[in-house]
Amino acid sequence: MKRVALLFPGQGSQTVGMGKQLYDAYPAVQELFQEADKLLGKKLTDLMFEGPAEELTDTENAQPALLLSGIAVYRTLIDHNVQPVIAAGHSLGEYSALVAAGAMSLEEALPLVAARGKLMEEAFPKGQGSMAAVLGMSQEAIEAALNQLDSDKTVDLANLNCPGQIVISGSKEGIEEAEPLLKENGAKRIKPLNVSGPFHSRLMKSANDQFAKELEKVDFHDASIPVYANVTAKPVTEKDTVKDLLLRQMYSPVRFEESVRHMLDEGIDAFVEAGTGKVLSGLVRKIDRQAKTFAVQDPDSLEQFLTWYREES
Repeated sequence: MKRVALLFPGQGSQTVGMGKQLYDAYPAVQELFQEADKLLGKKLTDLMFEGPAEELTDTENAQPALLLSGIAVYRTLIDHNVQPVIAAGHSLGEYSALVAAGAMSLEEALPLVAARGKLMEEAFPKGQGSMAAVLGMSQEAIEAALNQLDSDKTVDLANLNCPGQIVISGSKEGIEEAEPLLKENGAKRIKPLNVSGPFHSRLMKSANDQFAKELEKVDFHDASIPVYANVTAKPVTEKDTVKDLLLRQMYSPVRFEESVRHMLDEGIDAFVEAGTGKVLSGLVRKIDRQAKTFAVQDPDSLEQFLTWYREES
């Protein structure tokens, strides 16, 4: 059997219309979305399908929307007898990966990520935090440039995505001051991200105590397949370790490139991005041009993947 790794996207991949084609095509997805609306006590499905985009982008909406769309794809894959051997997620996507691996239930994960989103929104004043992708610089060069900032300007490495693409996170003022320093030291381009706060930076630590209380409400289980943790870039299955890493994840860098390289070492035949968009598929190909990727988000892309999956090796 072909060895498939599931990848789940994080915040920034949300888009109006997400999940609708699968919803229209599969009654099981319709039931899943309707259950999620009841569980959350709001019409998340309507927001996903119709917007407005500004409201969908709010962290407390975007996080459960992305979790739901990812799990909709995952369950559809399972219904078509696809058996992934490894899972990983980018930032918020780690929760989707853990649900797919049975480490927590969707029923508990949806309110958990909604609470996580709300706490992250409240951790730092809205509009005063920012994130930006730095293109064309090494991690060491970025760190050297950031060390030149005044001590009161908080800017951290947030996402170590692929060679030549690293995301920084911090105060809006700090990011603005960092930009010319980064360009002077070799950045080809600095691209602001479509997020509402300074995620995966020290500025998120203020949300930790409350989020720890939210995690205590969840009945964690050992994962049925290894999930590569953002914090360590290593596989984890043990439930207590999962909980500890989720707490640290809020303010720690996402080590995506390192995780993908480790998965490649495990002999993965293809990476399947489950949910919305093709961001992670693109990153994987930048990490290894020979890597096979699929982005499954609608019936057509599902069929393309299934055609490959069912072919004899």
